[in-house]
Amino acid sequence: MLEAQTAAGAGPLDRGAEHAGGTRFERWLLVAIVLAMVLLPTLEAVLRRVGGGIPDAIPYTTHLTLWIGFVGAMLATATERHLALSTVDLLPQRWRTLARSYGHLVGALVMAVLAYASIKLILADRGRADTLAGNVPEWWFEIIMPVGFAVMAVRSAAKSPTRRARIVGYLFCLAVVPFVVSAVLAQRGHGFLPGPDGPALLRGHTAVLGWPASVLLFAAFLLGTPIFIVMAGYAVLLFFLAGTPIAAVPAETFRLVIQPTLPAIPLLTVAGYVLAEGGASTRLVRAAQAIFGWLPGGLAVMAASVCALFTTFTGASGVTILALGGIIFPALIREGYPEGFSLGLVTASGSLGLLFPPSLPVILYGVVAGVAIDHLYIGGLVPGLVMIVLVAAYGVVVGIRSKAPRPRFEAGEALRALWSAKWDIGLPLLIIVAVSTGFATIVESAALGAAYAIIVEVTVFRDVHPTRDLPRVLVHASTLVGSVVILLGVALGLTSYLVDAEVPVRLLAWVQVHIDSQWEFLLTLNVLLLVLGSVLEIYSAIVVLAPLVAPLGVAFGVDPVHLGVVFLANLELGFLFPPLGLNLFLSASRFNRPLPMIYRRALPFLIIMSIGVLLITYVPAITTGIVAAIKPE
Repeated sequence: MLEAQTAAGAGPLDRGAEHAGGTRFERWLLVAIVLAMVLLPTLEAVLRRVGGGIPDAIPYTTHLTLWIGFVGAMLATATERHLALSTVDLLPQRWRTLARSYGHLVGALVMAVLAYASIKLILADRGRADTLAGNVPEWWFEIIMPVGFAVMAVRSAAKSPTRRARIVGYLFCLAVVPFVVSAVLAQRGHGFLPGPDGPALLRGHTAVLGWPASVLLFAAFLLGTPIFIVMAGYAVLLFFLAGTPIAAVPAETFRLVIQPTLPAIPLLTVAGYVLAEGGASTRLVRAAQAIFGWLPGGLAVMAASVCALFTTFTGASGVTILALGGIIFPALIREGYPEGFSLGLVTASGSLGLLFPPSLPVILYGVVAGVAIDHLYIGGLVPGLVMIVLVAAYGVVVGIRSKAPRPRFEAGEALRALWSAKWDIGLPLLIIVAVSTGFATIVESAALGAAYAIIVEVTVFRDVHPTRDLPRVLVHASTLVGSVVILLGVALGLTSYLVDAEVPVRLLAWVQVHIDSQWEFLLTLNVLLLVLGSVLEIYSAIVVLAPLVAPLGVAFGVDPVHLGVVFLANLELGFLFPPLGLNLFLSASRFNRPLPMIYRRALPFLIIMSIGVLLITYVPAITTGIVAAIKPE
């Protein structure tokens, strides 16, 4: 029962419910970081064409990803926007208070430990000679990690609903201070606490601590503690039990965020949020309706198409359902489509478009699995269209049965609607052309896209006021980025332990013994990813599972691009898989409908999209054929 803990709000940057609990300094710092991340790669892409450039523009941008991640995560903690199960809301009020108190205490303890681990990392990295342009030491950027974890620890304690829990949470934070002092003194030869990460007494009883701590963390997960805290807790626990310094967890976080292509995620998120804040959704709906409205079931075809296009802007963040639901759902009802079908269509269409450029999960999978991102985008074109066509075809059938009106096609209106939406449609085209022609890298293209979206909405349409609205939108997008980046970082720490423990090797050996053919492997993968895709947030699922699945695919002779498309298509399907699919809960919240009703209405679309996933899985030519034709090498 996943939900992104959100608080709606609007208004200036220093007001609004969605920012309650954060500080004005954090919000303006986020605005400055975002604008710097947009400006540096954009100038680099342009100046490089005239023989110039900005020294270390991309390395600075990647390091700023660390800052936008942690400052955004600090604000996400203050506003409780981290992804978590919503099961706590099903409990009676008294138990709900106890559950929230327990979750916040776990969060305070885990974040405090990670703050200490981050200080250990900085102390270890201070001796490195790595610098960026301007002779800026690389470890300076790491300072945000202990600060961020410490702020999140204190805020987690402060969010506890009872005074007693808040006091205990603050004590958890203070209990780490002696270890921090000892770590600093130890570097100067004056440490006073034994063991690399804690008292020898605890280290001597790791076997006793392991299972109880694991159970407590799992209970926290079930009771609604943010997923990144639970993953971080497991990573810290496993490294501690293995006798490995827990500084490995923040070290893996740092290693992730300085990946050269990762800044594309925050940049494209900003572009999507700026478009969503403006009138892009209305313009795109009008254009699609003018083009497809005359078809049988034309409005349903329009809904699937526009939702898919919007998801390419925003990734799999649920923004599509929230932004377009209020437009498309009433329109379907007005045209005579059954309410249940309309609910299911909007819910299912919220994840369509996941395979098209510039979708963020495709970029992340390419980074984690080591697959060429442009090949993934090319390979995902036909599979993505297959999913849209299947959903749209069902919409045509229902449209005919419900005798939905079919307005006459008017070429003039279609041209006017397309002309009105030309700037919105231009965003993905700009990014695709910039990358495919070699004008810009993935990150530079994402920065160009973000700059384009800001300029269009601020100066062309003027839907977003530059001082009243834009800072708020940038902070809103950065808060989502922070919740995602911190989740990715700790998930990579957990993955690092699995690799160190040779889990992929053992898993490969087990699979080769128990699974005899490629189709059995792919079927098993379908079922596994369908279930896990409904439980795990898509970004963490990619970071944790892709390193385990990729070697298995190689062992069974599955093309890496085909495997990546199958992987992402299954996660796309997981958004609709009951009882925990994220789209189901977003739809129930957006349309104020009970979950059992959403389950029933989404079931036909789950079956239809499952057929699409099976076609993509077992007819690899759908994916590899176009890649071979365009990239014959």
